[in-house]
Amino acid sequence: MKISLKNYTIRYLIIAFLVIMAVWASLFYAYILDEVYDNVDDGLKNQKIEILRGVYEEPELLETSEYGINQFRIRPAEGDEEFSEENRLSREFFYMPYDDEQEPYRVLRTGFYGRDHKPYHLEIRTSTVEEDDLIYDLTTALMVLYAVLVLSLYLINTFVLGRAWRPFKIILDNLNHYRFGTKDKLRPIDTNVLEFNQLHTELDRMWRRNEELFDEQKRFIENAAHELQTPLAITINKLDLLMEDETLNESQLTQIAESKSSLLRLVNLNKSLLMLSRIENKQYKNVERVSFNDISRELVNEFQDLLDFKHIELLLHEESTFEIEMDRYLATVLISNLLRNAIKYTPEGGQINVFHVQDRFSVTNTAIGPALDPDIVFNRFHKGEQDKGSTGLGLAIVKSIVDSYPILSVGYTYANEKHMFFIKK
Repeated sequence: MKISLKNYTIRYLIIAFLVIMAVWASLFYAYILDEVYDNVDDGLKNQKIEILRGVYEEPELLETSEYGINQFRIRPAEGDEEFSEENRLSREFFYMPYDDEQEPYRVLRTGFYGRDHKPYHLEIRTSTVEEDDLIYDLTTALMVLYAVLVLSLYLINTFVLGRAWRPFKIILDNLNHYRFGTKDKLRPIDTNVLEFNQLHTELDRMWRRNEELFDEQKRFIENAAHELQTPLAITINKLDLLMEDETLNESQLTQIAESKSSLLRLVNLNKSLLMLSRIENKQYKNVERVSFNDISRELVNEFQDLLDFKHIELLLHEESTFEIEMDRYLATVLISNLLRNAIKYTPEGGQINVFHVQDRFSVTNTAIGPALDPDIVFNRFHKGEQDKGSTGLGLAIVKSIVDSYPILSVGYTYANEKHMFFIKK
């Protein structure tokens, strides 16, 4: 699943924080526990010194055989019992009536000789921290800290880093909406981030180069198309005059006719390329309310002879009026190309249906072959297998006109052995 850079970063930072805090908590717990025991042990050793001084001053303390308020006890050493004056520290549990449970204590055991030169055992205890409570409190504190860190990270990433990354989002949005000839509509950026400024500068240079190349290409196509019109027209006229020569035989006339046909195809191709260039240059700017219903009826009358010749039935279905704000000439070209395409690829005796609804205009025709590929059917110079003499620009012009009006979209479907080309709002 694709995620944004912000969420991608947060995800790994959250995992990293969790691992780091878990390791740190283990080390911190061991360190704190060691410090606690070290301080408690030092206290026990100091308490031992005070008790031994008290015993020499007050011999009756030697009779303290049970833990009392002072938390120590003294008992005489038995004959075979091990005796040592070294300090032996241990962690033990003693029952506490108040808590009604075993509580952890730190115990110091050692031996000493009293004023009577007899050996005695001394035990001193002091309550110490409960490790389970320490673990619980430390875990609770760390979880709260972790939640605060994650929340802080999210807020910082949303408000601080989000603001810092805003110019980058503007750059991405500009790249997404950039089309040749629309660079002036791109949003500028205002940031102190050096990398974003460099990126925007390089993209601006790239756009400028693309615009210059695109303008040169448009001028070349339009100039070439204009320049080709005159010699093509002259050549066709000369061929017409040549075909009137009675000295030519049938084979020669056939070759001249084929040459003229190729030149006529070249004229149509030239006109189509010129129209594509003008559409992309946005030279058709006369916008008015256009009714596809009216234009369809006009074009059907113009194509009626061709329809009768191929014995094709064309039916107009006007459920409602399909109207759009656009150049009337382009609307006529659009509908004309769709109807010409349908007539060209409808078999003799077939049927064409033109549907008008409020938000959709469609042309369906009886199919000769299988379904077309919707991904390439609108590509320039893509030709159907039935007509190798086609320029392959009719549907490309339709697509170019529709792309000029963002409110419109064009598509193709195949169902019930019929091709359907549709325009919808």
